[in-house]
Amino acid sequence: MGQSSTPPRTVPLGLVSPIALSERRPVVAAERLIAEMVPPPRFQGARFATYIPDPQQPSQSEAVRILEAFASGLSSRGAAPAAKKRWFGRSTQPATPAGPGGIYLDGGYGVGKTHLLASLWHATPGSKAFGTFVELTNLVGALGFQQAVQALSGHTLLCIDEFELDDPGDTVLVSTLLTRLAEAGVKLAATSNTLPGKLGEGRFAASDFMREIQGLASRFRSVRIDGQDYRHRGLPEAPPPYVDAEVAQLAASYGEGASLDDFDALLDHLSEVHPSRYGALLDGVDAVFLRGVTPVADQSTALRLVVLADRMYDRELPIVASGAGFDSIFSEEMLAGGYKKKYFRAISRLVALARDSKQIAATS
Repeated sequence: MGQSSTPPRTVPLGLVSPIALSERRPVVAAERLIAEMVPPPRFQGARFATYIPDPQQPSQSEAVRILEAFASGLSSRGAAPAAKKRWFGRSTQPATPAGPGGIYLDGGYGVGKTHLLASLWHATPGSKAFGTFVELTNLVGALGFQQAVQALSGHTLLCIDEFELDDPGDTVLVSTLLTRLAEAGVKLAATSNTLPGKLGEGRFAASDFMREIQGLASRFRSVRIDGQDYRHRGLPEAPPPYVDAEVAQLAASYGEGASLDDFDALLDHLSEVHPSRYGALLDGVDAVFLRGVTPVADQSTALRLVVLADRMYDRELPIVASGAGFDSIFSEEMLAGGYKKKYFRAISRLVALARDSKQIAATS
């Protein structure tokens, strides 16, 4: 890479200098990773009663009914030990009367799957954990397999949002992890945009791992949720991009809690930070300001951006950006490939956060 021509950041006298995410190198203790396995701030208030089903989509109301019954079974079960069984083999004892070993919410983007998963978490008593699939695999990577099993095996419920199998290593890791947790009596709930029996398709030679994938699928009760992405129901389109000078000015006038970065520099920095630390990267940030958004050139960078977009969306951080619109940052090839669902989800979330920038512009 050549020398950057980006001018140094300047802040008008009396204003607070914005945070530069690309200059942060967070260190996250294992205890924090475990303690943060709770629904993100966006869903702290999520409850079954606050989910608003689309009257045109009966499957949404049906999903609420099924999850409430599942939560009721967990409540009556309490901390009683469950019958031990293998996720990828025959059960060694009859199934418990509390219901299936897992609930799998399948549906498109923005139909409320995460809201319902968080509602289930809130409705379940006792020890429980909530995290995205990426956060779960990152937890195992950070702690080591045995310590991760030990940390999670005492839970009544493990909620896994955005369940994906991106490579053969993940397939083996998850199959082994869930086997151990199921044997400890942990119930599971997951959301995904892909039916469990179709996980891994288009990403790797899924046929070579079909035994594990099908074994996993057989342990979940799949619940389909139909509907339109609520983030786009009757809402205006994302605002047009700002110009660089506007982004810098709005960041400076925002005050404490603003971050300001050049998009390319931030993407380069993400390659040097473990994805398990992307949440910590955003500590103290209330709004994100990005200059010079450009289409992402390669898949590895794109997948890292997806994780960052998820963490920003979890924290409800409005994004003020110049350059290309977020609906054009992934190439047609990427949007047609094996990770397309990840990219469409990221676009949906980034556009929603870009809309929120209007509030910042209106008050500045």
